[in-house]
Amino acid sequence: MIYNIEKNNYLISTDKNKIDIAYVHAFLSQSYWSPGVPIKVVKKAMTGSLAFGVYYKDKQVGYARMVTDKATFAYLADVFIDEDHRGKGLAKWLVEMILAHPQLRGLRRILLATKDAHKLYEQCGFTAINNPERYMVYNPSAYKSK
Repeated sequence: MIYNIEKNNYLISTDKNKIDIAYVHAFLSQSYWSPGVPIKVVKKAMTGSLAFGVYYKDKQVGYARMVTDKATFAYLADVFIDEDHRGKGLAKWLVEMILAHPQLRGLRRILLATKDAHKLYEQCGFTAINNPERYMVYNPSAYKSK
């Protein structure tokens, strides 16, 4: 099922055929959360996720993906808006549209990690983890050369 929402010349779509993998890879490989990520990993991650592209007049200007079992759990990842299109509320709109997606309704828990966008996610209903001591992570430096 492809999900398309339009607003003010912008489109959010789950059509993976529209996603510009080279654009997404260029951004993610320079981001603080996935520096140096190989393009084959970006492709594989997109394939295994519910992916959302943001477009302005058919040019991709943003991206996000939800890793989910579509029943109880999801992890929101790789959310970004191109610098030239920031300050227009697009990131908030993108997150709101992701949370409203029919396949994501009724989940027990949605997690995300951010270094600097807490205010954005709080506007969409996210809060700090109540019991962070319960959560653990494995291999957070997967893309660095050894």
